[in-house]
Formats: sequence, C-alpha cells, structure tokens
Amino acid sequence: MGVTRQIKVGILTAPHIEFEQRANTFILKNVRIGIGFHWDRYEDQEFAGTLEIRNNADGTQTAINTIDLEDYLCSVISSEMNANSPMELLKAHAVISRSWAIRAMQKPNHEGFDVCADDHCQRYEGLRRMSERAVEAVRATAGQVLLYNDEICDCRYYKCCGGKTEIWRTCWEDIDVPYIQSVQCDYCKSPSPKILRLVLNDYDQETKVFRDWRIEYKDEELDAIIAEKSGIDFGHITALEPLHRGASGRIDQLRIVGTKHTEVIGKELKIRYWLSRSCLYSSWFEVAHEKGIWTLSGHGWGHGAGLCQIGAAVMASEGHPYEEILSYYYVGSRLSAPAK
Repeated sequence: MGVTRQIKVGILTAPHIEFEQRANTFILKNVRIGIGFHWDRYEDQEFAGTLEIRNNADGTQTAINTIDLEDYLCSVISSEMNANSPMELLKAHAVISRSWAIRAMQKPNHEGFDVCADDHCQRYEGLRRMSERAVEAVRATAGQVLLYNDEICDCRYYKCCGGKTEIWRTCWEDIDVPYIQSVQCDYCKSPSPKILRLVLNDYDQETKVFRDWRIEYKDEELDAIIAEKSGIDFGHITALEPLHRGASGRIDQLRIVGTKHTEVIGKELKIRYWLSRSCLYSSWFEVAHEKGIWTLSGHGWGHGAGLCQIGAAVMASEGHPYEEILSYYYVGSRLSAPAK
C-alpha cells in the first residue's frame, strides 16, 4: 500500500484552456465546479504537479494534472470538506478518498485520465483550500485503505443522509454491496451552526437547508422544468408517482404522468435532475399537489450511500475516532495496515 502512485486528474474541458505557469505550480482560469448542481460556478484554481493540455477531436482542449496520489488527497479532503473540520473527520475522509481513488485508477471511466476534478468523481480544487491540517490527516493515515474481504472498498459519500443511509442498488447497479448498508444516522439530525461553519466550505455554506427541505413549483413551472431536463414533451404533468423506494426512503423509480406522455424513470440521480433546474438535494421526498402547486418535502443532500459527511463531522466533534466513524458507515469493513 505504501508504493508511490501518480494519478491523472482531468480538471476541465473548454474550447480554449487559459492557464498561468508559475515556478512550481500553475493556475487554471475559469474552472467550473459543481457542474449541474445548485452551487455551479467558475473559479481560478492553482495546482501542483504537472499540466498537460490535450487537444480533443471535437476541437476542445482538456487540462490534465498529474500528481502524487497522497498530494492529490490533501486537496480532495479539504475541497470536499473544510480543512478546519475535526481531525478525525479529515482522517476518515483521507481513507475513503484514497480507497475510492485507487479503485478508480484500476478501472478509469474517463478517456485519457483516471478521475475528474468535480463531484462526478471527487472534488479536487487545488492548493488554495489546502491546509497543514489536511496534510497532517493524509500523513497520519498514509497508505491506509478500507477493505472488505481483502478487497478495497468502493467508498461512496455525500453531504447529509437525512437520518438514514441508503443501499447501493438504489443509486447504481442492481447488485448488493455488503459494506454499503442502510444504517440509522441521528448524528446529522441537528448539527449546530458552529459545526456547519467549521466543516462546510464557503460555497456549501450558501445552502441553508439540506437535511429537511421543501420546494414548491407552480404547474407551468414543473411542466417547463421536466420538458427542459428530459427533452420530452410530456404536456401538462398530472401526477408524480413513486413506484419504489430504497431502504432510506429515496425514490429509485418514479412515474411521471403527462397529458402527452408517461414514463417511468430512475435511478435516484436522474429523478433529482429531471425535477429541478439544477438538481434536487435528494430523491427522498413526498409529493403533494394542491391548487396548482406541487410541493416536494424531502430529506438529505446527496445519494445517501456510504458516509454521511455531516454525520461523520458530528461524530468526530463528539470524540469518535476515525476508525469508529468508518466502521459505522461501512458495515463490516476494516482498515488496512498503515504504509511503512
């Protein structure tokens, strides 16, 4: 586990990549983060390692950063969560981010690089969000990964489960992943404002509600959103019918009934995209329709499978060690020995 690894990260693709080369780092201009989600925006970001500008067949360019895996992790854990988070949360995150990245490197799902830099893979926002605490957490867990039956775990995570975590098949393939089970999580129920300020990065703090939320649409607004996001003319939407829910209550099959078209969609991410101009917090919601208003009353932020970042932050603040946090959210897993 202690062998030095290099990871290739696709930072952005654009018609033309703007960058500034410095002595030991480089700055990429207009990097898009939160693509398709409600915090979608552009930033200038600074990176260590090497930069490759790849010219693509469609005329665009892709910026690829090659960097040591452990250095990559120092940025990931402080991009996913604030580097001022409790140390045991940062250690837990270092382990799961390392585990996920190694699996992704073994079976990359991008052409020309191992992982992307946004929420599709793991947030990797360069040097400016890093701190000595993030470096300390990565060094303290050097080389450690999470294992199940001697296989590295595919460690998924998200912001807030909403009270109960989800199983794999609700979100992805119809398989059972033994360490991704549904567990009760009361830790994210009422996190203090102090904890949220401590663990959330600046743009995440713009989100004021994420465990229990509510959104309303007028009839014509929902009709327009679904038509835009699906590319299908459903006509006037007359019903949203949950057909199946996962272990937490997240919907993974939803029937959309319109005057021109009816369709069953899933899984949870597609449902979240089709019912929002950006993306719903989660697919765990109840539907009400009265007097021309659709109301979605929901819970949680994210797919809900694996580690609840807010719940884990509260566990860490209460004194739970990172080993205990990991075993709570990844059932039956164990830590590998530290790197030598």
